Amino acid sequence: MKTVILAGGYGTRLSEETELRPKPMVEIGGRPILWHIMKIYSHYGFNDFIVCCGYRSYYIKDYFYHYYMHAADMTIDLAANRVEYHTASSEPWKITLVDTGLETMTGGRIKRIQKYIGKEPFMLTYGDGVADINLAELLKYHREKEKLATVTAVLPSGKFGALEIAKDDHISSFFEKPHGDGSWVNGGFFVLQPEVFGYIADGDSTIFERKPLENLARDGHLQAFRHTGFWKPMDTLREKLELQNLWDTGKAPWKVWND
Repeated sequence: MKTVILAGGYGTRLSEETELRPKPMVEIGGRPILWHIMKIYSHYGFNDFIVCCGYRSYYIKDYFYHYYMHAADMTIDLAANRVEYHTASSEPWKITLVDTGLETMTGGRIKRIQKYIGKEPFMLTYGDGVADINLAELLKYHREKEKLATVTAVLPSGKFGALEIAKDDHISSFFEKPHGDGSWVNGGFFVLQPEVFGYIADGDSTIFERKPLENLARDGHLQAFRHTGFWKPMDTLREKLELQNLWDTGKAPWKVWND
């Protein structure tokens, strides 16, 4: 199963870090937060990634193009124009890097990678948030509920897309960016059926968190997977520093993988 990661936005609220690089490449513990997200998925056996690039996409492409080289010891023979790698180790990842446009909205980015998905269900998340979510349980839940879309619902302070959830965890409505009232909100970590592409009708200008999710909820096709554990986005410098502190003190809840 493929995992799609949205990594194309400007990251304007983290301008201290994103003036020269895309937000998913801002580092926590010496590694881009994008790497941390991929490690979470890889821990559960999801190793086939599609990264939706946009702002400074070359930065992401260059990082993964040289990933093996940076992970290895090497001998460089300048006279023979030869490089020999030693004791190299890297993750078992297959990564498709797609330039989905500089100004494209989230829904438009998802629509642009449809040809790489085909007719299979897929994972989707944002390139700036980590969690200690059990992805195996998320996928199992999605399959049991037989809906077109499952979104991970979390309970932060409030500024994200709010979900109105019934007793059976069916979502009856979706609305974007409340002012904060203790509502369950959109935490990313979606599982989507390919039919979801049909809900993205306005091309590059489509914001996934608006009409597509609103209409999926209206039609009874959007399910919530409630996650009560750790979840943290990296929208601001303060949040970046909070994540860095958790990593530095060995208390990063999202580090579910073994070194």
